Amino acid sequence: MLIKFWPEQTSLKFMNLRMAGIIFSVAMLAASAFFLTTRGLNFGVDFAGGTAMEIEATDSVNETSVRAAIPFGADVNAAVGADARRIVVIKFGDAPEALLDDEFRALSPEEKVERASGATNELVVRNLKQKLGVTDAQILRNDSVGPKVSQELFRDGITALVVALALMLAYIWYRFEWQFSIGAVAALAHDVTITLGVFAFLQLEFNLTTIAALLTIIGYSMNDTVVVFDRVREEKRKYKKMADRDVIDLALNSTLSRTLLTSGTTLLALLAIFFLGGPVLRGMSFALIWGIVIGTYSSVFIASAIVLSLGMDLTRKPIEDTPGFQGAP
Repeated sequence: MLIKFWPEQTSLKFMNLRMAGIIFSVAMLAASAFFLTTRGLNFGVDFAGGTAMEIEATDSVNETSVRAAIPFGADVNAAVGADARRIVVIKFGDAPEALLDDEFRALSPEEKVERASGATNELVVRNLKQKLGVTDAQILRNDSVGPKVSQELFRDGITALVVALALMLAYIWYRFEWQFSIGAVAALAHDVTITLGVFAFLQLEFNLTTIAALLTIIGYSMNDTVVVFDRVREEKRKYKKMADRDVIDLALNSTLSRTLLTSGTTLLALLAIFFLGGPVLRGMSFALIWGIVIGTYSSVFIASAIVLSLGMDLTRKPIEDTPGFQGAP
């Protein structure tokens, strides 16, 4: 016997709550701006410069012994690799100059900036080999990023986010109308800004994988918004005399089960990664989890509310979908 957990047709009045949603979002955006300016993002090695190292764990090579073997502050965590091997993940910046060799101290200030990461890397590897007997085969990853490269990576990452938003704006403007494009891009900017604010508040590491997660959030949120907008346009053409508020509520209710099922099943997989994937994947999985939640919320209370405020102009002939794109009936 089949049991239905969700009614076939809901009649929730989402647009009656749009002002409450906007007030909540403005408060979240203000809090995000505050934490970003006061606490800032906790940049990882990719953006702050330094070294990320992974070594195979053994009985004598573990999180505690590695931390004790490094003569300066380093971020050391235990994790599980893709091949199920136990590993120790080490992340560190430049070591104090007093710990480095005489050759490094004799360099000019400009040369020290360029070679500090390499000299620190050599110091850490030397200590791990001498104190713990770590072999070259046990060093699974050893990546150093200098200050110039880290700045370029950060600039390229931010550029990717801005370009993605601009392309989304152009696509929605072409696919629908300008009111829809403004609503969609405002929702995307809302999602990204609040996600950055949460990272600043929790001081989670912000690195290239986080940028990848933000781009994924943009794609996921846009997909959800396009589904809602497509149904809004369909219902508006069907019920031409119905008020815009009622049309949007009708569209949101008709896509609600699809939205919740898609978000729910995706969240189940991401929660498994967050709790079982170890510290290496925790930042990216958290960004995706938060992004799906805030993206689903913004599709309803930000994008749709902005379209309602701007009005819907459906005099333009809609863009026809590519034949066969939706799959066989």
